[in-house]
Amino acid sequence: MRGQVHNMKKFGQLVVKARYVILIISILLLIPAAFGYVNTRVNYDLLYYLPDGIDTMTGQDIMLNDFGSGAFGLVLVDGMDDENTAKLKKEIEGVDHVKNVLWYDSFADLKIPKSMLPKDVYNAFNKDGSTIMMVIFDDTSSGDGTMSAIENIRTLTKHQCKVSGISAVVTDTKSLVESEMAIYVIIAVIISIIVLSILMDSWLIPLFFMLSIGMAIVYNLGSNVVMGEISYLTKALAAVLQLAVTMDYSIFLWHSYEEQKKVIPNDNNKAMANAITATVSSIVGSSITTVAGFIALCFMTFTLGLDMGVVMAKGVVFGVIACVTVLPAMVLIFDKALVKTKHKPLIPDFKKLPKFITKHYPVFIIIFLVLIFPAFYGQKNTNVYYDLTLSLPESLESVKAQNVISEDYNLGSANIVLISSKTPDYKVSKLLDDIKGVDGVQTVLNGSIPNSFIPDDLTKELKTDKYEMLIFMSEYKTGSDEANNQCNEIEKIIKNYSKDGMLVGEAACTRDLIKITDKDFTVVNSVSIVLVFIIIALVFKSISIPIVLVALIEFAIFINMGIPYYTGATLPFIASIVIGTIQLGATVDYAILMTNRYKSERSAGHEKKIAATNALQATMKSIIISACTFFGATFGVGAYSNIDMISSLCILMSRGAFISMFCVICILPAFFIIFDKF
Repeated sequence: MRGQVHNMKKFGQLVVKARYVILIISILLLIPAAFGYVNTRVNYDLLYYLPDGIDTMTGQDIMLNDFGSGAFGLVLVDGMDDENTAKLKKEIEGVDHVKNVLWYDSFADLKIPKSMLPKDVYNAFNKDGSTIMMVIFDDTSSGDGTMSAIENIRTLTKHQCKVSGISAVVTDTKSLVESEMAIYVIIAVIISIIVLSILMDSWLIPLFFMLSIGMAIVYNLGSNVVMGEISYLTKALAAVLQLAVTMDYSIFLWHSYEEQKKVIPNDNNKAMANAITATVSSIVGSSITTVAGFIALCFMTFTLGLDMGVVMAKGVVFGVIACVTVLPAMVLIFDKALVKTKHKPLIPDFKKLPKFITKHYPVFIIIFLVLIFPAFYGQKNTNVYYDLTLSLPESLESVKAQNVISEDYNLGSANIVLISSKTPDYKVSKLLDDIKGVDGVQTVLNGSIPNSFIPDDLTKELKTDKYEMLIFMSEYKTGSDEANNQCNEIEKIIKNYSKDGMLVGEAACTRDLIKITDKDFTVVNSVSIVLVFIIIALVFKSISIPIVLVALIEFAIFINMGIPYYTGATLPFIASIVIGTIQLGATVDYAILMTNRYKSERSAGHEKKIAATNALQATMKSIIISACTFFGATFGVGAYSNIDMISSLCILMSRGAFISMFCVICILPAFFIIFDKF
């Protein structure tokens, strides 16, 4: 133990001595970090993160490798006659990465009267002056080639051409995220600076907090290049969340430095060296619980959790390193400017409120007991959605296209069935008849079209040596119970006729997403609780303390996640999975801080109520500052973002910080008084 303290002191002295070198190196490191950031690809398709091995993902690989068809979408053409539509179709076919375009002239010459076409085929492509084409791309749903092709298709006509489908949604998501990303960081930084300027004792120190944390964020985002690519959700949240969860470390270093300056008034270097020593020993333990929360995300089968977990955990590590190296260097170099901009903290030292809270502790226990059951019920029954278009604004082109197609054509999704090419024709015909009989199936193209109508070149596009591709349309909206049940029923039909057969498409992927993330919710919460429990148990060498602390934060999470149920809000699916582990990992530190102080007070001989009061008086201000900075970094982004998946997560995190703060300040002292039997 003494050896560790000695090593930390030497480390602190080294940082102080090499402060100019550290600052120069930290600035130079921004260059490779920026290079890594620019060269890290961003994936805008969340369905991509479904695990390998399931039929829907295997089917997509088969389509890409065997058919050269990685994605497909629907193009709605309005107010255009057949001749011009046919010309437009040829133009679309000429767009890079468009492999094929299916329209009704794919099956018959335009000179043939439409009345001769099978009714199902005609209705599938035409409605009240508009017509639909199915465009097949040679790249994946989120591939750069597919997104470029969609942008080019949209430029062919100004207002008459609308593109729908997951690839169109991905393309619009990319444009929206790229337009908002920088604003997220600006909002988080501005609000954090305002909050810190009010709560801290210097007008200038928040700026240095932002600079050091900003460097850590750039290092983190730049290091993502080794991962190859990250999701847009991870990229959008990484900077904001890293700022929110690592701000505490900077605040702790500053407070420790100010305390050491009072002890060693004429030697700032020694004061900082001691402050670094104290900070390292404190924030390493604190950061481990935060890292544990993010590591729990890596246990998700839906690999977006691994993506977010690794990036966020790295962010905490970079934040800790910057806090004990870059920030001390900045503070020492610009110490005179910091002294000149000091002011009296606007937040008071709390003396009376802690006494009131501990005096009336039975009231807070009653509040806890009254709220716990409705909070648990609410979070258990909060509605979530899985349709990715619901997280986007109605004004986006892909969303408008999907709404028009859904209303005019009663189409929710286009789907593909892959079966063995060795399946006899009579079985294929029977399979298609059975699919047509399923509720909600609008059109089965291959099953409705006589062979005489299907050109040889189109037949080759839909059949290889190993597989045959069949297409059907569904009226059910992706992610709905009806669509999921339809997918299950059609899958059973497919397996009856072809054991190697599989259902591919957005509806099937979304159905799998629901199944997988339901399990992930339980796994992630369990793993995060176990990891945090073990860490707290090792820190305090106690079994009862982690039970109390984890239970308290879980109660705060129940309240946070239960509020949407009682307000009638529907959350994006990812929020219900990740918010619990993020809130637990990020805010259990509040409880650990107070528990440490309470144990010190008890060791000093104070009885329970006095010890709880003293602990609350000593830590209440720090907890409020921490929660307010977390709130400031996330709330503004949540209020601004037009992407509901990002907005909901940020609002939940900001609200969760305040709820955890109130629970720790008001309920934890009551727990101390009741459960401390010694």
